[in-house]
Amino acid sequence: MKKIGVALLGLGVVGGGTYTILKNNHDSIRKNDGIDIEVTHILEKNTARCEAMGVDMSIVSTDIEKVVNDKNTHIVAEFFGGIEPAKTFLTKCLLAGKSIVTSNKELISKHWPDLEAAAKKGKAGIYFEASCVGGVPIIRTLTESMQGNNVLSLKGIVNGTTNYILSKMDGEKQEYANALKQAQELGYAEANPVSDVDGFDSMYKLSILSTLAFHNKVPIEAIYREGISDIHKIDMNYGKMFGYTLKLLAIAKKVDGKIEARVHPTFIPNDNPMASVKGSFNAVSIEGDNVGEIMLYGRGAGALPTGSAIVSDIVFAAKQSKPQYTSYKNSNDVSLRNFSRDFITGYYLRMTIIDKPGALASVAKVFAKNHVSVKTMQQLSGASEDRVDAVFILHKTRESNVKKACEELKSVKCVAGINALIRVEE
Repeated sequence: MKKIGVALLGLGVVGGGTYTILKNNHDSIRKNDGIDIEVTHILEKNTARCEAMGVDMSIVSTDIEKVVNDKNTHIVAEFFGGIEPAKTFLTKCLLAGKSIVTSNKELISKHWPDLEAAAKKGKAGIYFEASCVGGVPIIRTLTESMQGNNVLSLKGIVNGTTNYILSKMDGEKQEYANALKQAQELGYAEANPVSDVDGFDSMYKLSILSTLAFHNKVPIEAIYREGISDIHKIDMNYGKMFGYTLKLLAIAKKVDGKIEARVHPTFIPNDNPMASVKGSFNAVSIEGDNVGEIMLYGRGAGALPTGSAIVSDIVFAAKQSKPQYTSYKNSNDVSLRNFSRDFITGYYLRMTIIDKPGALASVAKVFAKNHVSVKTMQQLSGASEDRVDAVFILHKTRESNVKKACEELKSVKCVAGINALIRVEE
C-alpha cells in the first residue's frame, strides 16, 4: 500500500473542505485507489478553527520549513490565494521535491513558468485542477481527454459570483447594486468584489484554460477584459425582446493562426444551454475539430466542490511515477503579435436619439461608413417625448469597426448618448 503524506497550507473554506474530504473518504480512497493518505502538516494561524475541526494539534504550525524538511510529506496543497506568501512557500516545496496542488488561479496564471522551472529542478509535479471552475474537471478534460482533437474554441461561465448577480438581475429584475449586495450577504461576493465583477478572476482562469487548450502560453496581458459593473437591468430586458440572455463569458478561439481571448458580458440566444445556467453554477463548452462541442457543468466554487478537485489532484499526483510538464514553450516572454484583440462578433447597441426626421438615416450613414451592418433594430420610448431608445442588433463585424462607429456617433447631433455596447455570440 502506497503511503502519501500531505501538507495543507491554510485551513480556510477550501482548505477545511479538503481536510474534511480526506478524513471522511480516507478508507474509500485507500480501497479504490490503493493509496493511504495521511495529513502530516497543517500550516494555519487560526488554531481555534483547527481545534473545532478536530485536527490533531501536534501537526499544526506556522513554520513552512517544517513542511519543506519533512521527508514523510510528499504533496503540499496550498489554500492561501494571491501571490505571496504562496509563491515563495510553494517554490521551496517544489525545490525540495514535493509536488504541489493548488486552486490559486492568480498565481498559476501569472507565475506558472516560474513554478514549473522550480518543479523541474526538484523533479516534482504541479497540479491545479481546482484553479478553474471549482469541482468541474475541466483541466483534466483538456489535458487527458482531448488528444484526438485540435481545440478550436472554448467558452464558458467561469465565475459563480457574476453569474449569481446576473441571474438575480434577470430572474428577479433586480438592479446591479441590489444583486451585488445580496451576493455579498450570502458569501458569494467578497466585501471588495473587484476581482469577480471586473472580470479579473475570469481572466486568470481563461489564461490557464486557453494555454492548455491551444498548447500556447496565453498571458493575461493578451486577454481583453470587461466586467459587469456597468450592466443595467434595462439592457437585459431589451435583450430578452430579441431572444437573448446575458452572461459574463470567458471566450478563447484560434482564428487565422492567431489566438483571441476575451472576457466580457455577452448576449447568447435563449436556447443556448448556457443561458439556463443559473446562480453560482459554472459551465464550459469546448469545441474540438473531431469531437465537436462538449459541455461541462457544475458548481464553480465552495468548500466541498473545490475540495473535491483538490483531493482528485492529490490522488492523481500520488499515482504518477514521473511528473509531467508542458510540452510547449511555457514562458512569460511571449510576443503579443500572436494574439488578436480585434475580434469579430455580433453586437447589441443601445443609444438615445432625438426623435426627429432623418435621425435614423444619420445613424445608418455612420454605420455604413464604418462597415457596420444592422441585423435588426427596435425604437422604444425614452425618458421624454422627443427622446427615444434605439436598440440595434448588429451583424458580426470587427471590434475596431464598432468602436470607431460609436465614437463618430457621439458627435452626430441627433444622438443624445451611447448607453450600452454588449457583444453577442450566436
